[in-house]
Amino acid sequence: MGESEVIHSWSAPRSLSTSLMYSFSQRNDVEVLDEPLYAHFLRVTGVDRPYREEVLSKMEPDGNKVVNDIIFGPGRKKYRFCKHMSKQRLQGLTDDLMKKGKHFILIRNPLDILPSFDKVVPPSFFELGLAELVSIYNELRELGKPPPVIDAAELQQDPETTLRGLCDDLKIPFQPEMLNWEAGPKSVDGVWAPWWYSSVHKSTCFKEAKTYPQPFPFSHYDLLEQSLPLYNMLRRHVRRKSSLLSSPLPPPNLPVPENEKLLAWVGDEIVPRDSAKVSVFDSVVQGGDSVWEGLRVYNGKVFKLEEHLDRLFDSAKALAFENVPTRDEIKEAIFKTLIRNGMFDNSHIRLSLTRGKKVTSGMSPAFNLYGCTLIVLAEWKPPVYDNTRGIVLVAATTRRNSPNNLDSKIHHNNLLNNILAKIEGNNAKADDAIMLDQDGYVSETNATNMFIVKKGRVLTPHADYCLPGITRATVMDLVVKEQLILEERRISLSEVHTADEVWTTGTMGELSPVVKVDGRVIGNGEVGPVTRRLQAAYKKLTEQEFGVPIPTYLKT
Repeated sequence: MGESEVIHSWSAPRSLSTSLMYSFSQRNDVEVLDEPLYAHFLRVTGVDRPYREEVLSKMEPDGNKVVNDIIFGPGRKKYRFCKHMSKQRLQGLTDDLMKKGKHFILIRNPLDILPSFDKVVPPSFFELGLAELVSIYNELRELGKPPPVIDAAELQQDPETTLRGLCDDLKIPFQPEMLNWEAGPKSVDGVWAPWWYSSVHKSTCFKEAKTYPQPFPFSHYDLLEQSLPLYNMLRRHVRRKSSLLSSPLPPPNLPVPENEKLLAWVGDEIVPRDSAKVSVFDSVVQGGDSVWEGLRVYNGKVFKLEEHLDRLFDSAKALAFENVPTRDEIKEAIFKTLIRNGMFDNSHIRLSLTRGKKVTSGMSPAFNLYGCTLIVLAEWKPPVYDNTRGIVLVAATTRRNSPNNLDSKIHHNNLLNNILAKIEGNNAKADDAIMLDQDGYVSETNATNMFIVKKGRVLTPHADYCLPGITRATVMDLVVKEQLILEERRISLSEVHTADEVWTTGTMGELSPVVKVDGRVIGNGEVGPVTRRLQAAYKKLTEQEFGVPIPTYLKT
């Protein structure tokens, strides 16, 4: 007899925990304990079980004695594997239970747990124990011992890889014997085995899950809604994921790493980034049926907020949206989102207003009976183009929508036309793509409005096919204030190729100089004097009082 190193397995019921216990029991260096805290749990909670009296008579009911004398008592083998149900960790137990030994968490999708749960016990949020499982994970992390998390689906799909990974995390050698066991009851089974273990007694290994699951019992729908977010929260911490549970692509690097943790407004609440989702019944999912605005924050103010809201409401009205939030409600959502994120400068907002959820999938707005969905996505985001050295454009073959088809004055989310042009730009290794109208004249780029300078005159296309951008209008005003000649007319592509200067305008990019178009160098290939002059004027404008102050912001 000597001291055994304890391995704690924490799980919810019906999570293949018994199969995993059988797996560890095949090792020559492990002894196992099947839910050693069960009697303590029954005594303290008073819950009823068909085998309650038998458990209380055959197992130690004092939890702290169990921890001290059984879980951490002398052992005959190097390791002691303790299978725990998370709900059995009750208040009043000694801190040693969590501080000593090695811990890991086994999770399983409640969709797979609930169909078979109520054969013995009616399922409930308490009985599932997922909240306590999250609590266990967080407590161990705070102790500096973040536990490995494995998913039962991984065990079923690829037992050996999953067990090898778990053994690596626990810093114990893997043994091939863990992959198989004999069928039938085991000497290590708890006294409750006849009620719970009939299925696992028929097994000899981790069996692959059936291709098609059984129907879900919708009497447990509310419980699924409560428990699934907790499962998903733990699932994010699974260290080794197979293609079954994850994308084959590695996690991408964010353009601005600080945006990994942000808060977004969706509907009527502020939620963390990974929880910022809309319904599959939402019109933006069903048909891109939504309107949007891009906003920029400078020095505690939302620049041109009123103008952007004017356009948002105009677009929503043109698309016949109903039950639209009020102007004050949208402003409040914007301000609350910015304040919660602490974003008072160098930030960008993607403001979207969808027609809202539908009562059933389909095209007709008659199905939209819930009201609009408001989304406020604020990010740390500097201007997206190189406004110092300039950018490169190419002309796309994809034409800009005609007012005969879809009026560009509606700032809608149905952006496939622009995306197809952007793909052409990406393929050409350009920053953006110029889109022409149906007659072959320049309209705009896939994302911005355009200006050119020729012999001291500033020209920009009519806003017939292109969006009449708010940054565009601001720059047009600046051109006049700077006492330059402004012309709004049709512009051919060859005029762009031979221009003295070219720049684009947009909320995300501000004024972006263009130094090359379709392989032609613009001017001398550097940022031109008119462009610099207007960039300076625009910067000065953003630094002045041309924005709506964010409440509670204090300039420091």
